[in-house]
Amino acid sequence: MKKQIILSLFALSLFACKQGKKPAEKITLMNYPESKKDSTTDNYFGTTITDPYRWLENDTSAETKEWVDAENKVTQQYLEQIPYREDIKNRLTEIWNYPKESAPFKAGEYYFFTKNDGLQNQSVWFVKKGLEGKEELFLDPNKLSNDGTASVSLLGFSKDKKYIAYSIAQSGSDWSNIYVMEVASKTKLADELRWTKFSGAAWKGDGFYYSRYDEPVKGMELSAANQFQKVYFHKLGEAQTADKLIFEDKTNPNLYFGADVTEDERFLILYASAGTSGNALFYQDLTEVDSKISLLVKGFENNHSVINNIEGKILLNTDLNAPNKQVVLVDPKNSDPKNWQKIIPESMLALEGASSGGGFLWASYLKDASTNLIQFDVTGKKIKEVKLPDIGTLSGFGGYKDDKEFFYSFTNFTTPGTIYRYNIEQGESMLYKKSALKFSTKNFETKQVFYSSKDGTKVPMFIVHKKGIKLDGNNPVFLYAYGGFQISLTPAFSLSRMLFLEHGGIYVQPSLRGGSEYGEAWHKAGMLEKKQNVFDDFIGAAEYLIKEKYTNPAKIAISGGSNGGLLVGACMTQRPELFKVALPAVGVLDMLRYHKFTVGWGWAVEYGTSDKKADFDYLIKYSPLHNIKAGVNYPATLITTADHDDRVVPAHSFKFAATLQEKYKGENPMLIRIEKKAGHGAGKPTKKLIEESTDIWSFVFQNLEMNW
Repeated sequence: MKKQIILSLFALSLFACKQGKKPAEKITLMNYPESKKDSTTDNYFGTTITDPYRWLENDTSAETKEWVDAENKVTQQYLEQIPYREDIKNRLTEIWNYPKESAPFKAGEYYFFTKNDGLQNQSVWFVKKGLEGKEELFLDPNKLSNDGTASVSLLGFSKDKKYIAYSIAQSGSDWSNIYVMEVASKTKLADELRWTKFSGAAWKGDGFYYSRYDEPVKGMELSAANQFQKVYFHKLGEAQTADKLIFEDKTNPNLYFGADVTEDERFLILYASAGTSGNALFYQDLTEVDSKISLLVKGFENNHSVINNIEGKILLNTDLNAPNKQVVLVDPKNSDPKNWQKIIPESMLALEGASSGGGFLWASYLKDASTNLIQFDVTGKKIKEVKLPDIGTLSGFGGYKDDKEFFYSFTNFTTPGTIYRYNIEQGESMLYKKSALKFSTKNFETKQVFYSSKDGTKVPMFIVHKKGIKLDGNNPVFLYAYGGFQISLTPAFSLSRMLFLEHGGIYVQPSLRGGSEYGEAWHKAGMLEKKQNVFDDFIGAAEYLIKEKYTNPAKIAISGGSNGGLLVGACMTQRPELFKVALPAVGVLDMLRYHKFTVGWGWAVEYGTSDKKADFDYLIKYSPLHNIKAGVNYPATLITTADHDDRVVPAHSFKFAATLQEKYKGENPMLIRIEKKAGHGAGKPTKKLIEESTDIWSFVFQNLEMNW
């Protein structure tokens, strides 16, 4: 009898383990911090708009800092009550903890690559002399700060590969300093260039071209508008004050300028853009004495990028007269577009990118949001379609003219980054480095469907889930998208996402208009006065999933970052009943004032601005901040931002949170999580990534009523 009781208890304990943990039945939510309101108003063409939380735009004030601390306290108190929060953190840490390595790239006789032992905050740069050489530590970002918040980017090598310029950014800010190292000895030189942002290092002889801004007003480094960017030339060994000003525009403060130099160092190429799409090109023949900088292609209606030069002519990737892009050869002394020579004509597929290397051209096309790669000779003759491992996303093809091989990385939703070695002469790929991921992805499948948006447009969408999932209308769904700025969302692997998938979740990624999945026409169909198309596409995705019995509104979480944060904010205010959870991350949420901070003015080509009546008339209709209404049951919301985000300043998220907390009176939580010493996302250390993912997934699991 005793034995039977013990066995019964054992069976019950196994059953309890199998059942796992359930979401908390009731979470006690602290009172939201009192966000004071003032009487600030603006008049837009006869329409008065109140802005009672304008004071939160001052990110360095003591008042704002107190508000941030109080909001974080409320959010953490809520998250601490979720029963499986610690389990989620442990599982994420377990999934994350495996050795990772990037594809190597060759510079002279050296190969450079990054490695991470699993949980290092920043990946470490290594170098080896020859492919079979000994691996040596080159640069360890983890030694640049106590908390892993300093990140390093390699910017460019001198032509003889003796020197490399690299940048260091702190706490996720877009601001960076540029330094120089001698490759062979790994000796850091005395050169230091400050106040650079969105800059490369384009070498010519014993120095390089770079872009910088003037030093900002103290205390306004992360919020003041960045204007009058300039291009300088820095000579090795000299102080930054001695750098030669190469290019500027004193008449227009709102232009980006970037510099590049062709592989043979013959041409200086200068990019000028008024925003995030559309640019002009200038050039200078550096082999001619006293040559001047001259216009190559006028701006700013189309997009152009230089691939290389061929015998004094410039090879150009352009969408001028070719919405899906084409490759042309331009004589700089006779650069009228009517004289351009077509090398790779426009095709039915969108040309995502084109590069040179090994004496050939490599054209990367998007076919329903997946990579297709074709090899051409320099005259445009098609040689072959490069066979890829699977349907997915490729990166890293291209290099120097004399290269005999490339190393590239391939990924999709169920394949972590896998490195291949491509022999150019043989035209074959060989596995070079397989991922050491300890997590099996064999039980998951990906499919692509096409659904109709509100206006009848067919939109492609990837759906990822466990094999054999039941379409009973009750599955938790994580719906993620972007929809803007010509950015295409292609299949990619996410460690964090696997945790959701292994617990029965469905990950869904639609290719909304505003991206470049189908070329510039697809982009233009989702910008300016047509931006509502993007929101309709996203809403249509949710409606399709409900109709096809994947899920129901009580099981859908929507997520997006930056412009995707705008997407989430607009959709949760337009169709709040359609979603259960909303996760706007580092979002553009105040569409009337976004252009007044840091580089926000550069997004005007995508959004329009409230300075123009025609633009104001459509912006006010979808601006998330201005469409929050009292008496509406909004989804459970967790806003995420960071105190060093100088791309989309945190004021957007601050004001959105304060307004939601003021107007919403229902039971769903309206929370904001504000990361300290982090920015828009780039360079975020592993520790912070895991902590943030833990909080986001805990919030999702709790509010979608998922068991652990």
